Amino acid sequence: MHDTNTLRGIDLNLLVILDALLAERHVSRTASRLNMSQPAVSHALGRLRHLFDDPLLIRRDGQLVLSARALEIAPALSEALRQVREVLGPGGFDPAKEKRTFRLAMSDYGSAVVLPGLLKMLRLEAPGVDVVITQSNREAMLRQVLDGDCDLAIGVFPDRPERIDSEQLFVERFACLADRKSLGGRDRLDIGAYLARPHVLVAMKDQSSTEIDTALRAIGHARRIAVTLPHWGNAPRLIQGTDLVLTVARKALALHEHDPAVAVFEPPFPIPPFPFVQVWHERRSGDPAHLWLRNMVAGVSMAV
Repeated sequence: MHDTNTLRGIDLNLLVILDALLAERHVSRTASRLNMSQPAVSHALGRLRHLFDDPLLIRRDGQLVLSARALEIAPALSEALRQVREVLGPGGFDPAKEKRTFRLAMSDYGSAVVLPGLLKMLRLEAPGVDVVITQSNREAMLRQVLDGDCDLAIGVFPDRPERIDSEQLFVERFACLADRKSLGGRDRLDIGAYLARPHVLVAMKDQSSTEIDTALRAIGHARRIAVTLPHWGNAPRLIQGTDLVLTVARKALALHEHDPAVAVFEPPFPIPPFPFVQVWHERRSGDPAHLWLRNMVAGVSMAV
């Protein structure tokens, strides 16, 4: 533990750099986040290693991982800096002047629902902030958050590991889409007609454990999946002129609610609604820019 004289000799800016390094686990991303050069961040990392007498970040399998000492100090450091920023007031962070790239992981459903409003707000309030969007399955997105490869993941994450914080954005429910002519004058399908038809499954990988199929199994039924594809954006276009049925999150069908060629209706069996959330690593919770981004995402999501 450092005594008072040792603390007087510490450049507190180094602790800000350390906090960013432990969050990003990447020298160039830390440099971009702090608007510094990569050599300057590398030099600071060298000083920090000497100061703590610990490697802090260790290269393993081509990536930087936190040492045991770094894992120990990361939460306390983040919280301490958060409290310092509160004491100093909001003047330390100005969205209009921020120059930073955020990496967000989300499905194309998330991109369609959240991204349009978010980008409008970013261009208005923070024109120097850039975003990079990646898409993976749920497990891969959570791994990216844990590994520091993305700042924020937006989607459905019923099982979240330790060290992952979350915030509910809204509660979503399911709806069905079918060709209107194929319904023969009806505006929906009963359970028998639903099960008799072939179905479209939207999934990043072949999976029979979707919320829809779990709900069907609960009442002793199963559906036939005729088409599996990874992007819901193309799925509604496959329905018109066929006997296929698509069952997806209702907000994904907002553009088709008033399309005369197709019908949007409630599933003929109960499917529990699900929370749509944003998740991030707990070490980023004290970052004022990250908090601002999360508040932006939450605000935009309330309007969808």
